[in-house]
Order: sequence, then C-alpha cells, then structure tokens
Amino acid sequence: MKKILLIEDNTEIRENTGEILELAGYNVISAENGKAGVQMTQEQLPDLIVCDIMMPELDGYGVLHILSQREETARIPFIFLTAKTEKADIRKGMELGADDYLTKPFSETELLNAVDVRLKKHALRVDEYHSTPEGLETFIRDAQKVLNLKDLCKDKKVKQFKKKTEIFSEGDAPQYVYFLKSGDVKIFKSHQDGKELITNLYRENDFFGFEPILEGSDYHDSAVAMQDAEVIVIPKHDFLALLYSHHDVASGFISLLCKKVAEKEKQLLNLAYSSVRQRTAEALLKVIQLKDNKDKIQISRDDLAKIVGTASESVIRVLSDFKDEGLIEIEGGKIRVLQPTKLEKIVRWNVAR
Repeated sequence: MKKILLIEDNTEIRENTGEILELAGYNVISAENGKAGVQMTQEQLPDLIVCDIMMPELDGYGVLHILSQREETARIPFIFLTAKTEKADIRKGMELGADDYLTKPFSETELLNAVDVRLKKHALRVDEYHSTPEGLETFIRDAQKVLNLKDLCKDKKVKQFKKKTEIFSEGDAPQYVYFLKSGDVKIFKSHQDGKELITNLYRENDFFGFEPILEGSDYHDSAVAMQDAEVIVIPKHDFLALLYSHHDVASGFISLLCKKVAEKEKQLLNLAYSSVRQRTAEALLKVIQLKDNKDKIQISRDDLAKIVGTASESVIRVLSDFKDEGLIEIEGGKIRVLQPTKLEKIVRWNVAR
C-alpha cells in the first residue's frame, strides 16, 4: 500500500482529502503545517506528498525547497494543492521541482488521477530495469502504460548478423538503437591510412549505437559482429519517444544505457599515457568477458592490437612475455587468463618494461 503524506492547514480540507485517498486504498498520514510536514517526511519517507502552498510558519514552497536539498527526500513525487491559480505561482512551484499542481476546488477524479499518474511515472524512475531482453520488455510495457502509447516500440525487430557482418558504418545516419541479445560486437574508428582502433566491445545485454541519435549527428564509428549475433533493433522515433516524453521515463531508460561511455573515455586516456604492456593487460581484462565455455578468449591478434592501439607485432611480443611470466596460457590461438589479479596490478601500478 502506497503511503501519501497530506500537508494542509485547513482541517476540513485535510480530513476530506485524506478520506478520499484512504477510500482509494492509500495509506494516508497528515500534517497540519509545513514544519510538521517536513519532520514527518523525514521520519516516514512517504511515496508521495500532497502539499498546500499557503500555510503559516512554513509555506509549501519552503517545504519543497527543504526536501529537495536532502538526498533521501529529493525524489519523492510532490503535488501542490492550492487555491492560487496565477501562472507565476504555478511556474515558481514547477521551477522548485514540483511534479504536479492541483487548484482548489478539485474533484475526486482529478485528485486520484493526479496521484495515480505521479506514482506510475515515479516508478519508472526508481525501478531497477535489468539490462536483459526481459528487462527491456518490462520497461517498454511500463512506459506504454504511463505514456498511453500502445504502439510504442511495436516496430522493434530481432535481426541476425553473421560473423564479420557490418551493422552500421562510419558516416551513416542513425536509424536505430541496438540491443545485443547474443553474440559480440566491436565498435571501431578507421584512420585515413587504413588502420583501425577498436573503441568498444559489446556483449550480450548491451545497448549500442545510441550516441549519434542523442547528438543529432551521423555515426562517428562502425560496428561489426565479431561472431554470429542476434540484435534487437529499436527504431529511432521510438527511442526518442521514450527519452523525451517525460523526465521520469527518460531517467528510467537512461539507466539502461551509457554503460560504456566512461570506459571509452578511459581507453582514449590510456592511449596517451599508458605503455603497450599496460594497455595489453587492460585489453585482456576487457575481452575476458568474450570467452567461450572453456574460459578461453577467442579474439584475433589483429583485433586485440586494434583495442590496444598498436601494431600486431607489439601485442604478440607482450603476450609472449605474459605467457613466460605465467599470467596467461596460449593454446591453438586462444588465450586463457591465469592471473587476472596480476594483470590488474600491471594496469594500476605502471609496472611497464
């Protein structure tokens, strides 16, 4: 049962509004002024707050300002309840972070609809949607309910890409956001001299290809399947609908994205300051997730060199050193990492040769 805090100095309105919410199945707690409301919020952490603006001691604006400054209360949905209808007052409340505004007198339906919508939209912000095909489906279903968009993502499809097949190319205009259901995908940039730098590796349950849509630009790199891959493609217009229809929906969807952005920035920094030995150790730790059922890394020396950002010969020499040191094992062209902790130390402590 959702807990709602009602802050209202008028006894009759407080009791009538509380009764309506209780009849609708909510657990209602009440405060007769702003100060009491702030204290009760901190003690009981309600799921939603309905608060009058004009109150003695501490008005509704002050209540919202105080609660927005504290991490544990800042994200509680907040509905202003007031007889004031001037646009300036509404704007002030929204600028402070209010989620909705009800003006007195209001009907039971208006109140209950506002509360129901706010709770549903807030759920999209706080729910943890797992980055899996099932998590994606759950999020889309919830977003359809909140946004009343029954056809949202109805055009998403599952596509099969054979090994070495291009998914998109540098310079293409983005039309889809991609979700990797199975397989591995590499993202790389091509230099004018023909050399490639792999900037990201994606595996099962990763999103990719969404950055250019957010930037409003063409693809800055290319994507190719490293092995047979199954990819869910979400049309650009559906992605933007999810992202821009409402802030809460955007927060929920963004939590499923951007897992690789910081990783890419770190890689570019390492290219400038880390040795080949360090970068090779870090590349092995990265691709250890792309392993078969025998725990061996199956990646070409050429692709590994493109991750490291150096020539294949240099990577082969470092791999030979790692093998002699007992850090890895090489069999039939496949690599088994034996000492991941020691590889991590090489990355962290700059033990370069």
